[in-house]
Amino acid sequence: MSRVTLDRLLQSQGFGTRRHCQQLIAEGHVRVAGNPVLDPLLQVDREGLEFTVFDEAWVSSEHVYLALNKPAGHECSRRPSHHPGVLSLLPEPLRARGVQPVGRLDHDTTGLLLLSDDGAFIHAQSSPRRKVPKHYLASTCDPVTPELVAALLAGVQLHDEPAPLAALRCESPGSHQVAITLEQGKYHQVKRMLAAAGNQCVALQRVAIGRLRLDALDLPEGAWCHLGEAERELLTPPG
Repeated sequence: MSRVTLDRLLQSQGFGTRRHCQQLIAEGHVRVAGNPVLDPLLQVDREGLEFTVFDEAWVSSEHVYLALNKPAGHECSRRPSHHPGVLSLLPEPLRARGVQPVGRLDHDTTGLLLLSDDGAFIHAQSSPRRKVPKHYLASTCDPVTPELVAALLAGVQLHDEPAPLAALRCESPGSHQVAITLEQGKYHQVKRMLAAAGNQCVALQRVAIGRLRLDALDLPEGAWCHLGEAERELLTPPG
């Protein structure tokens, strides 16, 4: 297993410059496997090292993969313009590593959002060729009719789209609710499809990506968690 000095490992995990990391260690703010360490040049494992900084627990990794239960009123941008950015919900070390959202949710849309500093993962998850289904729960202004569900399944024509867009699955779990699954990721797609079918979306939540469900992660609004290999496997297309 690859080894590195403790100060360099902290630097790679987003805790500041090497000099700042050396200072954190020398001042006794860093523990490794529960034990205080004062030597910045201590050789440690690069991957999977358990350590704490200011009593907050971390595990070192080459890349991080996160799930966030996005609240309303946050932009999925590294440079938000009108609302707070989702990155403000993460600890500074993760922001310093260059974590960014995988795709976007509108500022008023809530629910499951992926974030990572792994460019290959971000590209793979964002690619429309993978056809990973994304599941949403929409609240509507008017009652949901069987005709509306049928129209969404058959496909509706959106402005600037060459062909009608259809839901992969669609049902109505409540009088003013639509549970809809899409493979595409067009701009404001759920809202525009509902409007084209004759209704209006008043609230929207992404409840799952692939087989990774938000309720299984048990995340309160605004909270985040690391995604392990088993959870990331749920993001792969079926078959």
